[in-house]
Amino acid sequence: MAFDKKLLDIVACPVCKGKLEFDKEAQQLICKFDKIAYPINDGIPVLLENRAIPLVAQD
Repeated sequence: MAFDKKLLDIVACPVCKGKLEFDKEAQQLICKFDKIAYPINDGIPVLLENRAIPLVAQD
């Protein structure tokens, strides 16, 4: 099942309530402000703070 990009208009980061960006390759939603990513399992975003993945800084 594919992620429906229309959901980006209504979902928000559970931590800061900010906008999320879709990373198609990694199948996750990214909050650039908090530098965390939320996994997408079977087309469903898992927007739980305890399941967030910290983003690694890329220099």
